[in-house]
Amino acid sequence: MKHISTIVNTVLAVVLILLLLSTGLPNFEARAAEQVESTPTTTATAQPTQELQNTCDPNRNIHVSGTAVVNVTPDRALIQLGVQSNGRSPKEVQARNAAMINRVIKAMKNLGVATKDISTDRYIIQPLYEDWDSLRIKGYRIFNVISITMRDVDKTSEAIAAAFQAGANQVVNVEFYTSELRKYRDQAREMAITAAHEKADALAQAGGADTGCVLNITENTHSYFNGWSGWGWWYGGGNNQNVWTQNAVQNVAPPASSGSGTTSTDDSPVSAGQISIRAEVSVTFALK
Repeated sequence: MKHISTIVNTVLAVVLILLLLSTGLPNFEARAAEQVESTPTTTATAQPTQELQNTCDPNRNIHVSGTAVVNVTPDRALIQLGVQSNGRSPKEVQARNAAMINRVIKAMKNLGVATKDISTDRYIIQPLYEDWDSLRIKGYRIFNVISITMRDVDKTSEAIAAAFQAGANQVVNVEFYTSELRKYRDQAREMAITAAHEKADALAQAGGADTGCVLNITENTHSYFNGWSGWGWWYGGGNNQNVWTQNAVQNVAPPASSGSGTTSTDDSPVSAGQISIRAEVSVTFALK
C-alpha cells in the first residue's frame, strides 16, 4: 500500500508540474516577444529627438535683423482744417467761429463727405491781453480744428480750396493712408522674416555652419504718425493718431484763386503719391 501511495503522489506531482508549465510558458513567451518588439520602437523615437537637438541647440545661435518696406498708393486722406476767430467777448467769438465752421462743414458735405467723416479734433478758447506783460483782457480767440476723412483722395485739393472759400484759415495737417493697413503690414512682416532668414543663411555659411530652427522672433514696431510736428501739437493731433503714414503735408498755403473768381486746384501742393509701410524684425536662429 505504501508503494502504491508513493506512485500516486509522484503522478500527481508530475501532473501539477505539467499544468504549471502549460499555463506559464505562453505568458513568458508573450513577455519575451513584447521585449523584442519594443526594442526597435525605443530606438526609432530616440533618433528624431537627437536630430531636433542638433538643429535647435540654443547654445549655438546667430542673431540677425530683417527689414522690408511695402509702397502703397493711399486710398484715404485725413485733412485737419482750422478756423481762428477773435472777438471782444466769449459769446461773440463763439458765435462768429460757429458760423464759419458750419460753412466749412457744409462745403465738405457738398463735396460728398459723409457726416460720420467730419469730427471736431481740437477746440481752444483763450484770452487776448492788451500787452505781453499785461493781465488786462481785451478780447478772446478761438481755435477750432475739424478732421475730414476723404474717401476719394483725388478730391483732397478741391476740399482744401472749398474749405478756404467757406471761411477756413488754417490747414493744420494733411495725412494720406490706406484702409488696408493690416494687409500690407502683414506682407511687410513676411518679407522682413524672409530677409532675416537670407541674411542668417549667408552669415552662417560664411562661417562654415548652417542655420537651424528659429529660437526667437521680435518685431520692432514703428509709428509713422506725424500729427505732433509743425502746428499739430497746438491745433490738433487728437483723432488721427492711428494713421500710420510717412506722407504728410503740413501748413498748406491757401490755393490761389483764378481770374474767374473760382478757386483753382491745379497748383495745389497736395499730392498723394505713395506711402511706405515698414516692418522690422529681429530673429535668432540656431546653428548646426
